[in-house]
Amino acid sequence: MRSEEPEDHRTPTDPASLRALDRWRVAVVEQVELVVHLLRWIVLGAVSGVLAGLSSFVFLEGLDRITEYRLDHDRLVWLLPAAGLVIGAAYHYLGGRAVEGNALLIDQIHEPTSWVPRRMAPLVLVGSWVTHLFGGSAGREGTAVQMSGSLTDLFARTIRLDTDDRRLLLVTALAGGFGAVFGVPLAGAVFALEVQSVGRIRYEALVPALAASLIGDLVVHGLGYDHAALPQIDSPLDGALLAKVAVAGLAFGLAGAAFAELTDGVKAFLAGRIGWAPLRPVVGGVGVVGLASLFGHDYLGLSLPLIDRSLAGDHLTFAVFALKILFTALTLGCGFPGGEVTPLFVIGATLGSALAAPLHLDVTLLAAVGFVAVFAGAANTPLACTIMGVELFGAGAVLPLAVGCVIAYVFSSHRGIYPTQRIHAAKGPNRITGRPTLRAWGTRTSAQDTDRES
Repeated sequence: MRSEEPEDHRTPTDPASLRALDRWRVAVVEQVELVVHLLRWIVLGAVSGVLAGLSSFVFLEGLDRITEYRLDHDRLVWLLPAAGLVIGAAYHYLGGRAVEGNALLIDQIHEPTSWVPRRMAPLVLVGSWVTHLFGGSAGREGTAVQMSGSLTDLFARTIRLDTDDRRLLLVTALAGGFGAVFGVPLAGAVFALEVQSVGRIRYEALVPALAASLIGDLVVHGLGYDHAALPQIDSPLDGALLAKVAVAGLAFGLAGAAFAELTDGVKAFLAGRIGWAPLRPVVGGVGVVGLASLFGHDYLGLSLPLIDRSLAGDHLTFAVFALKILFTALTLGCGFPGGEVTPLFVIGATLGSALAAPLHLDVTLLAAVGFVAVFAGAANTPLACTIMGVELFGAGAVLPLAVGCVIAYVFSSHRGIYPTQRIHAAKGPNRITGRPTLRAWGTRTSAQDTDRES
């Protein structure tokens, strides 16, 4: 007898089986495409990180030697106005759009219109070295980020990336430059994702940004440059302590906003009264020399000894952080190249030192919180600054660091050191309509905008 086949037997041509097979094939293809996509962006991020690491190493090594030389030759500060004339003329006649600095990089991430000038990297490198050699109060971040952005965009141009890929690679360049110059690879990646817009994080660039920041930091260390070690802090969980840190965070946010406003004010004042741009650094240089004659040389250059004193537990006066704001706002506002971040570290650490006594807090702890919190308020990057604090001072102080950064961010309003940073989500209600405001930050006219319009 012929046996009958089971009624529930399914042949390979059964529609349900075919649908399941198709879904499995689609899933496999999607995973393969994802792996290829990730590998491509890891490679692109690694290239950007190598460029950032190499350029940051050259800058940091030169900066250390230049700073040592200046400290041994105090009288060099008297030549700051002459150095300002040279720098101002170089940027005015040779710089083109490179004069826009960090603002140009963020602007190109938002709306790509033209390639970042190749001349930006050498101009900001030499210009920053000259600024520090003669005592200008500036930092390091702007130089590292601009070099990384210029070199990475040149790489993007060489391999003919399309507009969308180029935008992501510019985000990656920010991460590589920031992570490499400060030795904070995790914070560097988050900073790049967070900095372009208030209230928005660009997760689509997470993989290449992390790759660039990690590789950039490894390159700097691999070439033999060691960042200064900072004290590791362990803070117990204490509600009263966190409340006091929150009060200090308010002051840190206002200090960051004051720095941004004063720097912009100096730019606008000089642009409105001095038509020939190269003369503005001369006037600013004279001002810095005058301030140094009155208050000493502690506020020139990076002023890293002020950070060391604060973190060592010294009680500094409120005049220290205020003078550092004044020296730096005048230096950067008149057109000297350099970064804002290291001066903001100094401002925050010294303000924390001054606030420790009235708030009855440990000086080292509050100086460490101020170190990152003032930058968080001025740059509108609370997450990156919290992570930076953990990388620099250890996870034992994560709660005070987070509270200080978040409160500083909230109370700095929408002021910021990056004029093309956009407001994607407001920190509070709009004063007129009660609705969050969604507009581009930086409507005030800067000296650079005035130059471009004229």
